Parts: sequence; structure tokens; C-alpha cells
Amino acid sequence: MIEASRDHVLQATHLVKTYTEGGNMVEVLRDVSLHVERGEMVAIVGASGSGKSTLLHTLGLLDLPTSGKVFINGDDTSSLNEAERSQLRNRHLGFVYQFHHLLPEFSALDNVAMPLIVRRLGRPQAREQAKMVLEQVGLAHRIDHYPGQLSGGERQRVALARALVTKPDCVLADEPTGNLDRNTAESMFELLVRVNREFGTGFAIVTHDLALAALAHRRLSMVKGQLDDAC
Repeated sequence: MIEASRDHVLQATHLVKTYTEGGNMVEVLRDVSLHVERGEMVAIVGASGSGKSTLLHTLGLLDLPTSGKVFINGDDTSSLNEAERSQLRNRHLGFVYQFHHLLPEFSALDNVAMPLIVRRLGRPQAREQAKMVLEQVGLAHRIDHYPGQLSGGERQRVALARALVTKPDCVLADEPTGNLDRNTAESMFELLVRVNREFGTGFAIVTHDLALAALAHRRLSMVKGQLDDAC
């Protein structure tokens, strides 16, 4: 039996996730347990279809496991309703995806401010905090630009700033460099490492890129729904 620890910002114990497809049961996660310590960067590598994204969605409380539990800062989330899970996500977790999911009608500044506005922080304060985070990811000169006016790497930096603006305990990143060219991908991953080091933000990063994953503190390998230490 694995006990929950408050030293872990994120922890999962014995996760199982099954779907029914064409009358057949498909087991996507098979007894997966893992944790992310405060300020730790964990990379999860594996082939397409191995269950990495499903695991990340489950860790982020975006999907419920068939069995097993997810803990945020040592607190069991299994008995929470959807509104409570949403509140916990907004308070403790940040998300970055392969595709940036920025709102095209809003500037970089307002895209980053959006999570704070959802928290009902006043618009001027939200925009001021968003500006500071955009400066930290090297986009002080692009705050008034719209997503369509930004390069792919710049859009991903805006997406990272949006994930960081609420000062989450842990950021969940699903192939954050998968849609970028090699040089831009390396620059983005170096930025993630710097943010982790300077701000103590935990990261759980799904990636197929072993070279980039090697920069993390710990690398885990996912094979057919099961997780093993990769190094």
C-alpha cells in the first residue's frame, strides 16, 4: 500500500483506466503509481498509444480513473465533485499542451491574464501579473501581439506563461515541444528547466523526445499502460 505524502505536490496510486470499444474492454492504464516532489521535473516518455496522455489527463483531474487515486499536496481527490476538482485544478495545477490553445481574439497579455480573471481577480491586477510572467519567459516586447502575429515558439511561451501565472505547485505538459522545430523545441525545454530551477515549480512532462527528457530530474518510461523507471 502506497501512502500519500505532503512532500509530493502530485501523486497517483494504482491507477487503472479502461474503456469499452466495439464491445471490447481496452485497458489504457494498468496499475500506475508515481509522484512528483516539490520542485521536481519528471519526464514521462513512451511510444504513441502507450497511455501517456491518458495518464496526464488523469493526474490533472481532467479524467477520472476506473480505479486508483490521485492526490494533490497529499489530499485525496477521489471523493470530490466536478466543481471541487475544477477549483483544485485552478488553484494548484497548470497545463501546457502540444497545441497552444490560445484564444485568437485576445492579445498575449489577455490570454495569460485569463486564469486570474476566472479566479475573479480584478482585470488591472490580472493584467499586471500576466505582464510580469510574460517578461519572465522573454516576451516583454510581444505582450500586445495576438496569437496569429506570433511564431510557434512564441505561442508556446505564451501558453507556458498562462500556465505559470496562477503560481501552480505543478505544471502538466503534454508534448509541449512536439509541434516545434528542433531548435525552437530545445529553446522551449531549456526555458522549462529554468522556470523549474528558479521558481521551484514542479513539472510532469510527457514527451517522445529522449534527448529533451534527459534534462529532467527523473525519467519514467510508459509501455502499454505501465510505468517503469527509465533511468
